[in-house]
Amino acid sequence: MRPFIALATSLFLVASAAPSLAQSATKIGQHNAWGTYSYQANTGKVCYVLTVPTDKQPTNLDHGDIFFFVSQRPGQSVSYEPQFIASYDFQANSKVTVTVGNKNFTMFTRGKSAWVENAAEEPLLIAAMKGGADMKVAAKSGRGNPTEYTFSLKGISAALQSISACK
Repeated sequence: MRPFIALATSLFLVASAAPSLAQSATKIGQHNAWGTYSYQANTGKVCYVLTVPTDKQPTNLDHGDIFFFVSQRPGQSVSYEPQFIASYDFQANSKVTVTVGNKNFTMFTRGKSAWVENAAEEPLLIAAMKGGADMKVAAKSGRGNPTEYTFSLKGISAALQSISACK
């Protein structure tokens, strides 16, 4: 999983801090399926946790690298912001559905990234993730292909705890 995490770190930095690509992330730790990282941005320190899917459907598609992040940016008053990143552009104006147990959350898409549509639901998604065993993410590619990913939630609580004091 380490090569994926190194790539994920690079992708995250590009996706979230394109103007200053000179940054590099420092690994804080690994908590089962979730790696923890931090880097210094122009606006302050950014900490995040990330994981890769344990299953990608349909199996006949080349999904590329897929990541689920939760970032914390204290300098910007951002606490536990979930983000889904694909290696392909999502279908224009499409939504991503995140399912944990019997709870569904909707994300809006832009390019290769998706964020929780209603920011007030971010803490509810984080709580569901902490209490769940796995998480399913359903999306539609720019080519119109329906995709679904399964992510393990094993270690998410410990990973988030490890970045809770990010300053």
